[in-house]
Amino acid sequence: MLNFFSKKEYLIDHLGGLVDIHNHILPGIDDGARSVDDSLALIKGFGEFGVTRFVCTPHIMHNYYPNTPETIQESFEKLKNALNQSGMDEVSLDKAAEHMIDDNFEELLHHDQIMPLTRYHLLVEMSFLQPPINMNTALDKIISKGLFPVLAHPERYLFLSSSSKRLKSYKEKGVLFQVNLLSLADYYGSDVKSKALKLMENNLIDFVGSDVHNMQQLKSLKEATITKKTGKMLHTLVNDTIEQFY
Repeated sequence: MLNFFSKKEYLIDHLGGLVDIHNHILPGIDDGARSVDDSLALIKGFGEFGVTRFVCTPHIMHNYYPNTPETIQESFEKLKNALNQSGMDEVSLDKAAEHMIDDNFEELLHHDQIMPLTRYHLLVEMSFLQPPINMNTALDKIISKGLFPVLAHPERYLFLSSSSKRLKSYKEKGVLFQVNLLSLADYYGSDVKSKALKLMENNLIDFVGSDVHNMQQLKSLKEATITKKTGKMLHTLVNDTIEQFY
């Protein structure tokens, strides 16, 4: 017997009006868009399903992507100028960063070389393989500065299960969680998707972001289908993200 409740629908049909708070569309600054043309192509692609507002979040990662507020501003201005020249007036851009909690992070935090999503939210990540030894100290220092840590893609960390005590301890500390839309699109594999859905079902996720780096990932997002149940959960998270960051 056909189960109508399991009928699939397209993920992108739930994203209209979303403020994408995690992406790598700034040109030539990390492992995302390589050029301004790449950035414009990504932005146009997002616009096809109603996403026109972005907080650009290039990596700040010691020894890999040692970006600063100055390098991010320079790339940001290049993209803003290109958007103006292209007549894409409907696109809204802001700038921030995705901060790796590594051996240099606390130094950047101390010297105010961080790039919050808004005045009060700081997007952070960590190694996928193991937690940094300074994770709790770093989180405490972020919070002591009056900021809300937003942990990017908790579903992707191999050492964290959806019922992990460590994950719950972060949540109790006041850390907010952002799930990747690409995780829901099954881009990283079924295990990551299953963990993302479990975290959503347990009401542990606060915001969504695309984490899109390139056109192939955007294509995967456009082609992804989800169940109606996932669609309802996603609808709530999209609205929560818009409400907080619009």
